[in-house]
Amino acid sequence: MYEAILEKASEGRGIGREEIEKLLSIDDPDTLSSLFETAHSIKRKSFGDRVFTYGFVYFSTYCRNNCSFCYYRKSNGIERYRKSADEIVMLSGDLQDNGVNLVDLTMGEDNVMHNDNCRELVDIIGKVNSAVSIPIMLSPGAAKESVFPLFRDSGADWFACYQETHNRDLFSKRRIGQDYDHRYSQRDWARKYGMLAEDGIMVGIGETTGDVADSIVKMGSQGCEQIRVMTFVPQEGTPMSASLRKNREDELKVIAVMRLAHPDRLIPASLDVEGIEGLVPRIRAGANIVTSIVPPHMELAGVANKDLDIENGMRSIDHVIDVLETEGCVVGSNSDYSSLLRRMRAI
Repeated sequence: MYEAILEKASEGRGIGREEIEKLLSIDDPDTLSSLFETAHSIKRKSFGDRVFTYGFVYFSTYCRNNCSFCYYRKSNGIERYRKSADEIVMLSGDLQDNGVNLVDLTMGEDNVMHNDNCRELVDIIGKVNSAVSIPIMLSPGAAKESVFPLFRDSGADWFACYQETHNRDLFSKRRIGQDYDHRYSQRDWARKYGMLAEDGIMVGIGETTGDVADSIVKMGSQGCEQIRVMTFVPQEGTPMSASLRKNREDELKVIAVMRLAHPDRLIPASLDVEGIEGLVPRIRAGANIVTSIVPPHMELAGVANKDLDIENGMRSIDHVIDVLETEGCVVGSNSDYSSLLRRMRAI
């Protein structure tokens, strides 16, 4: 049964929702190895050995939301920071100088940045765009439709907003008090106004295998050019702090199945869950982007793991490149990445 689905995907004939769910149910180690090998092969057919790198500037840890899984939820009494425009420009320039292909400007859903038609945020994007020559991804949480042309015109190439789950009931329990349809519309609005879009899900938050299959289908059908999955990490001071953390297998399985279902999409391997230790398994499962690259000594935090592998330099671009080269991967040039984005925009 599994072999026929893997062969079908490998031949580029596409797989449907029921086949996706069957692949997500694999638990036999040998069959799982075949899944990863197929996903890796499909990735190489679509993208060769090139892997691209994203620098991460988490510039505000303030948030107006109270998500049950997030360390930065509004009600958690933690120390927070909000970087100035000058600091954000400096950090973005340093990441470019270090060799990343994209700078990801990420924040909590900070009221200060969303007030006044996102005036301060739009100004920051414009200043970063003037200072760097690499693409910019914006990850500001959920915004109103009217500001999307402002994001685009100020220089944002990508807009990222993760649904986490496409099960409405589970969404209401995890993204407490938030509007499912408003959040879902974020990627539609980004693409409507000329930006590329990323969606993402989380595993380990109470989802079923069927929920994950639905998400893989929906992320593809919405047209998102980049799709991701991350494993839930229990966070101190949250309602889910005592939840059991899943091992990496489920995330790797989802990466591989996403690659089979959507061979032409960008799929990240995030350093934010397991740090550098988790990079190679994710690349072998079909990922072709390394995200959450954070240089040391810049007083920046991660999201799922606020300080994992940052100050020891393990999440620096140089270390990432060393690891990728041991896997026979070629770190794509900025020219390669720009060409890829042009092709995606033309589709």
